Amino acid sequence: MEAVKENISSHKYFFLVGFSELGELRPFLFIPFSFMFVVSLFANSLLVYVIVSQRSLHSPMYILIASMACIDLILPIFFLPHMLLSFLFDWRGISLIGCLVQMYFIHFFGTFQSTLLLWMALDRYFAICTPLYYQEQVTLAKFLKFVIPSSIRNMFVVLVVVSLAGKLPFCLRNVINHCFCEHMALVELACGSTIINSLVGLISVFLVPVTDFFLVTASYTVIFSSVLTSGKSNAKAFQTCVTHIVVIIVNLTIVLTAFLSYRIRNGIPSAVRIFFSILYVLFPCCFNPIIYGIRTTEIRQYSLFTDMDNKTFQLPQSAPAPKIGV
Repeated sequence: MEAVKENISSHKYFFLVGFSELGELRPFLFIPFSFMFVVSLFANSLLVYVIVSQRSLHSPMYILIASMACIDLILPIFFLPHMLLSFLFDWRGISLIGCLVQMYFIHFFGTFQSTLLLWMALDRYFAICTPLYYQEQVTLAKFLKFVIPSSIRNMFVVLVVVSLAGKLPFCLRNVINHCFCEHMALVELACGSTIINSLVGLISVFLVPVTDFFLVTASYTVIFSSVLTSGKSNAKAFQTCVTHIVVIIVNLTIVLTAFLSYRIRNGIPSAVRIFFSILYVLFPCCFNPIIYGIRTTEIRQYSLFTDMDNKTFQLPQSAPAPKIGV
């Protein structure tokens, strides 16, 4: 009996072996992923700097865009450096504690990629549907009523998922077929039944990104209805709303593909499954700055790309609705 207990609790150290089937080609993955890492760091840092440094951009919508850039700036740091080093130097080891910590922060910050879109949708609802009361509705005290509950939801959901994973005994294998500590990639190594972990992980997807998607869709449906019934032409409002919906649909599709691929065994190659898992974390970090930065007129004109002559631009102090588009 003692020998069995010792065996069950033996694995406290794991090896991340994602894309190992590529063999000698695996180190070349350093090039595209390092490029995406640099793009993410540079673009999001620039976006945060532009918004923070320009007072005319200190309206709620731009603050939310800056918050999204901060999330996209921080998130890759928790897994990409380790992953890149594993490609170059074959550094694949990680402790169980380190794995759980990495898992928590990746999934915690990842939940806000959809939640921030929900907050943006609420801001657009107040700006377009109740313009006379916009400044009153987006005061810090009132907007925190939306921010705090969803933030607590994200923290609690991820904490439950990671805690349940940490309680599992890992007595079979200590080789994780992934490039970072993805929840199901670790759980499938555990001894005994993991049905609860799989179910809770799936429920977390529907509680956060799926729920956020339906709330964003409902908000923009009301916005579209309001604009159409008012008889006013508001092309910028439509373009902004459509952009947000497209972004969250793409993100949700990638998330569901990554999560369901571990639960529906349909012959998907492990490399494809790992790629989608990395993509649902990294894709928004690289493309959100383009969607919400370069394509936003007020932000674009302050960027380093158009301010080469150090010109001073004067914008109205009240800018509730960013113009996303060329």
